[in-house]
Amino acid sequence: MRTDSSPGTLPAREHLPAADAGTPVLDVVIPVYNEEKDLQPCVRRLHEHLTRTFPYAFRITIADNASTDTTPQVSQRLEAEIAEVRAFRLEQKGRGRALRTVWSASDAPILAYMDVDLSTDLNALLPLVAPLISGHSDLAIGSRLARSSRVVRGPKREFISRSYNLILRGSLQARFSDAQCGFKAIRRDVAQVLLPMVEDTGWFFDTEMLVIAERAGLRIHEVPVDWVDDPDSTVHIVKTATEDLKGVWRVGKALASGSLPLDRIARPFGDDPRDREIKDVPKGLARQLVGFCVVGGLSTLFYLLLYSAFRQFGGSQVANALALLVSAVANTAANRRLTFGVRGSGGAVRHQAQGLVVFGIGLALTSGSLAALNAASSNPAHSTELAVLIAANLAATVLRFLLFRAWVFPDRRESTVVASHTPAPAAPPLHPPLPVRAGGNHFTYDEYDDQFRAGEAADRTWGDATMQLQPVRPTDTDPRDAR
Repeated sequence: MRTDSSPGTLPAREHLPAADAGTPVLDVVIPVYNEEKDLQPCVRRLHEHLTRTFPYAFRITIADNASTDTTPQVSQRLEAEIAEVRAFRLEQKGRGRALRTVWSASDAPILAYMDVDLSTDLNALLPLVAPLISGHSDLAIGSRLARSSRVVRGPKREFISRSYNLILRGSLQARFSDAQCGFKAIRRDVAQVLLPMVEDTGWFFDTEMLVIAERAGLRIHEVPVDWVDDPDSTVHIVKTATEDLKGVWRVGKALASGSLPLDRIARPFGDDPRDREIKDVPKGLARQLVGFCVVGGLSTLFYLLLYSAFRQFGGSQVANALALLVSAVANTAANRRLTFGVRGSGGAVRHQAQGLVVFGIGLALTSGSLAALNAASSNPAHSTELAVLIAANLAATVLRFLLFRAWVFPDRRESTVVASHTPAPAAPPLHPPLPVRAGGNHFTYDEYDDQFRAGEAADRTWGDATMQLQPVRPTDTDPRDAR
């Protein structure tokens, strides 16, 4: 249950409408650095595949980030020869910088990217973007670690990839399976709000984007892919791994401190079926009870360990008070995040203060139980003390859940559902229209790169984030459709 009153800054997901608009539905970005050999066959193969299989208009964008060979000339030649190809030039390196810059400037409603080596089988491209077009998902990624994926690569890369994803699961609680597969897509309306929050400009860009999106509650669709390792890859594994670990540490600190404004990319209430009022279905009560019981069981074990440790240095009353105080603070924080789904630092102090009131009630119950035990027996056994405390804590736990649900983390769904019917304000643009070089069609984005630091575009105005789709084949439209 989400207890904040904000309806979110993103609209509810909808199927992108199909109509004649002249705007490509899909913009596939290929970030390149010194790829003069592989660029032309890659682009021509991708173009042929999209022309043959993709039912809507598309664009292929070559994002050349500071190549020093003939890659810029190859890009310009492809742009001149193929109508659906665009070439952009950045004067600074960084795959993340290239993706953020080109995605932010694109007018296509669906944005994707893939590596120039085309290690991923292109048959996965339509399944990748279809959930975004339909409104089912916000982002989509190819996964080499799904059970049905078919992957050919050496044991070294396999070990590094699986180890990295285990680190993400353990440290950032990531639930997606493959962060670094060079095969991803995102809805433009999501990218407009999400990209300013992503700081990395290199290889960690993908991971940071996915972690923030997942923590904000956006839906990430995974597509199993067939993938063949490129033995001529120029990626420096050790350097990349080191930078990724630094990024994991930075994002982990930001999430722990609540400094990331995740509410900026929250979907409005009503978009999530768990927010709907359905007859005879409890409003999250069952899920909250399960979460509360799990947190309560772990808190009880933590409390008993603390009590046993403090009992070695003081009396039972002092040990009980200290153990209950420490475990109560941890219990409130865990229930706040895991049971009642409250994110960020807003209201954390108030919640802890209210939790301490609940702690006082628990202290009265357990201390009273110990006092009664000591009155009945002058020297009770340690096991008897623990048994009495467990019984008292069970009674306090029931009361704690009721107070948490009704007082500390109340359900404010009614007010937020009303707020969700108010259209969210338009999101601000990341930068002004891009310039065209005199005498040519080649663009330079470097002068705009500094504008893309996190949160710097908060005061500008976005255009319409939902673009109209243009079918390639007339037979793809239904004449009975009145749209």
